[in-house]
Amino acid sequence: MIEAEGKRVSLVLGSGGARGLAHIGIINELTKAGFQIESISGCSIGALIGGVYAAGKLAEFEAWVREIDRTDILSLLDVAWRTDGLVKGDKLIDTLIELVGDHSIEDLPIRFTAVAADIDEEREIWINSGSLFDAIRASISLPLFFSPVEYHGAYLVDGGILNPVPIAPTFNDKTDHTIAVNLGAPVDHNLDLFDDAQLSGKSGFKQKVHRWIGKLYRGDEEEDRSLSMYDVASQAFDSMQGSIARQKLAAYPPDHLIEIPRNTCGILEFHKAGPVIELGAQRARSFLEHNI
Repeated sequence: MIEAEGKRVSLVLGSGGARGLAHIGIINELTKAGFQIESISGCSIGALIGGVYAAGKLAEFEAWVREIDRTDILSLLDVAWRTDGLVKGDKLIDTLIELVGDHSIEDLPIRFTAVAADIDEEREIWINSGSLFDAIRASISLPLFFSPVEYHGAYLVDGGILNPVPIAPTFNDKTDHTIAVNLGAPVDHNLDLFDDAQLSGKSGFKQKVHRWIGKLYRGDEEEDRSLSMYDVASQAFDSMQGSIARQKLAAYPPDHLIEIPRNTCGILEFHKAGPVIELGAQRARSFLEHNI
């Protein structure tokens, strides 16, 4: 149980693409309950959300991400035309810097570590100094999708390929509790966060655009239940991360764990922000009800 006087927290935010928008709801509920987040360790989307919160701009980011749709997402993806990744990521990072501001990690009021992976040396890289968005860009470099980032002579990719729930950077924290968020929890067949009915109210043209882009995401017509190349890659990555996360959590169990089912949404389905944020808030409220 968490005592009223012991609410200084080290927060560990895991990787999982758009499912990481649940981190927003979780952070909101923890801070409402009086928790003081003094340290954040995150990888991939966890590094992004954690970094934005540490910079004091989570409310602005939440308002922005709730408004974006699939067409907006595509407009943020600058095609790399290279063999090491489909997207450069510069346009996305520039948009986030405009929204959040350019910060040095050393100047943040909260200790922050972004975890990336050195693909040549097969090791984690903990980035806790320098440009906040350089660190985030390295940590979100999903293989085959984003181009790797060169960092001190190494090529870095998404930290989730080695450690989807990076607890180790918090080991020396002098906080009361370590709370970790795992975005690769087992499938919850009762989840139904979003469907095309929620497109009602949009223009007929925009609905057609959404459905067309949806086919690109799935690789085929909605009625065809066969897996597309995107589905296969996404599910394989989720399976890999889920297996690694279970091993890491067994080896280094946090004080408390909040879990988000891996079928909450797809890796790139950021247009589901509202329902995913609310799911995070619900899971956080459940956690608080059982621990305070």
